[in-house]
Amino acid sequence: MKNSVVIKSFQNGISLHLDKEMPFEQLLEEISLKFRESSGFFKNAKMALSFEGRELTDDEEKTVVEKITASSDLNIICLVGKDNNTNQNYLKALQMINYDDGKEGQFYRGTLKNGQVLETESSIVIIGDINPGATIISTRDIIILGGLYGEAYAGATGNDGHFVVALEMSPEKLTIGDFKYKAKEKTSKWSIKLKVQPKIAYVKEETIVVEPITKELLSGMY
Repeated sequence: MKNSVVIKSFQNGISLHLDKEMPFEQLLEEISLKFRESSGFFKNAKMALSFEGRELTDDEEKTVVEKITASSDLNIICLVGKDNNTNQNYLKALQMINYDDGKEGQFYRGTLKNGQVLETESSIVIIGDINPGATIISTRDIIILGGLYGEAYAGATGNDGHFVVALEMSPEKLTIGDFKYKAKEKTSKWSIKLKVQPKIAYVKEETIVVEPITKELLSGMY
């Protein structure tokens, strides 16, 4: 009899291969059993999660994550795809979030559109874009696995020790703590687009600076 739930590991994450024929409620019980049996191995690790073998709705994905965390001490930081580009983007984000103070981060999967506002008291990983006219607000750190084209506010309680990371950094407004970033004037939409490079915005000498992410920069921050 083949396993209906198979856990595979990849760097800083796990892939969950799910039977596509089994009824969802029964599959949840199998997931719960599998992670209870593996709880000693994972302990309180913080990992990304991807799904294989079965298409899940957003609600089903959330239910699976809840079942995993209820059945083990594993902390699921965000959901990712199994393709190499997505995985590498996640790994860059994972390097940036500091969870050592006991506050867990959150993830949001989807693009924020014009007029939408997302606010959280935790660090947050967004798998999607922040479109013009949309706003993301966090009392802690913000990581966007996509483009920041709208507004981002990190350290919303006034703490300037936080940061904003985006794979493409082109904000309408950017605030960290009590400091505001003066964005450069946007060029014509018909201009040649340069190669996208992940960047981080943080406060340095009472000014928000935006720099490409490098190993040297990360080492200097932590």
